[in-house]
Amino acid sequence: MEIATRISLLLIATIVIALFPAGSFAQTTMPSNVRAFGAVGDAKTMDTAAFQRALDQCAKAGGGEVLAPAGDYFIGSIELKSNTTLRLEKGATLLGSPDLAEYPIVKARWEGQWVDAHRGLIFAADAGNIAIAGPGKIVGSPQLGGREMPRRPCVIETINCSGILLEDFSTEQQRMWTIHPTQCSNILARGLTIRSRTGNGDGIDLDSCRNVRIENCDIDTGDDCIALKSGRGLEAYRAAMPTENVLITRCKLGDSIFACIGIGSETSGGVSNVRIEHCKFTHSQTYSIYIKSHTGRGASIENISATDLNVVSAKKGFLRINLLSSGRTDTEPVPGNEGVPQGRDFHFSDIKIANCGSLVDGYEISSIKPLDGLAISNLTGASEKGITLVNMKNVMLSGIGVQPAHGPLLSINNVTGAGLEGAAPYHPALAPTTNQ
Repeated sequence: MEIATRISLLLIATIVIALFPAGSFAQTTMPSNVRAFGAVGDAKTMDTAAFQRALDQCAKAGGGEVLAPAGDYFIGSIELKSNTTLRLEKGATLLGSPDLAEYPIVKARWEGQWVDAHRGLIFAADAGNIAIAGPGKIVGSPQLGGREMPRRPCVIETINCSGILLEDFSTEQQRMWTIHPTQCSNILARGLTIRSRTGNGDGIDLDSCRNVRIENCDIDTGDDCIALKSGRGLEAYRAAMPTENVLITRCKLGDSIFACIGIGSETSGGVSNVRIEHCKFTHSQTYSIYIKSHTGRGASIENISATDLNVVSAKKGFLRINLLSSGRTDTEPVPGNEGVPQGRDFHFSDIKIANCGSLVDGYEISSIKPLDGLAISNLTGASEKGITLVNMKNVMLSGIGVQPAHGPLLSINNVTGAGLEGAAPYHPALAPTTNQ
């Protein structure tokens, strides 16, 4: 498929999402108030049962809105059903219980594989037309983060749902992902303020999801602000459920440990048709954008575009592409050359950079499957180091208005295309060793 055609399909998909009437389904005459079902909101009385009664009755009546007025509601995991909106009024805060027994065990994705997991503080499965709306706040329990098994609860987790609206609320979380849709479609996340601290604190993780729009969000996290995944290893490769048709627009992103936007490393179902535009990257400990996979994952990462970005600070660099060694080795990898990930059609334009370690680190790509199509244009600002490219074809560089403080602007090895004049040779033996 031609590049222009792919981009047109993506734009059509994002327009559909913008018009998608998530949350505009049938409403009851008056919203159900959780206090009418016994919720107290005093930050110490357990209000889980009251919230669940309100949500269940709303769904049973055919759908509508469940309202949480101002108050501090102490809850464990609650479940949304189809055609239901949970609305948090100004001054309403959901406080997650620190008791793991309040989060039932379900099967959920974790680092690319299905495992036993404590379900999210707000959870939905096999539901359609669901919404969580603000301007209230949701706070995950700081005691429940970490990487212990069964997997710890996310703040919001949806599995196999279609028609999801997340709008105008804020979240706080520590040491665990905040929002994790898995195998979901038609998702609109807008006007969110997401805060997390320490490692493992991703903001929004899209896992085998399609038709997604993330807009006007302010995300500052202890791990990836936004991550795009699709499972890892032979199981996910055979399932072939990609993350595709994703627009990230007008967002403010900052990260204190890893990347602002991570594509991968669990990509065995594929990732395609992703557009990032009009975003500000305030700070990242590693890279603003990190496209990553691992030999044994297979599948492809393709048609990734980014335009009109303002990178204020990126400690290691603006962009890294590592399709060889990111993440852990799979227990059941995709065998042979089929397991080598393919990168294709990456486009970056109109990027302003400051306080940047490097422009592009693109030296971890297999010679068996070279990256096919990398276009970089109108890149301006300042960086410590330049662009390093290895094992690529159909590269197009133009308008690179940066003079690195150290080393050559461009270093290449086994790269063909346009705009490569004057490039210095790159020696793979000089590449740093890492599996991040």
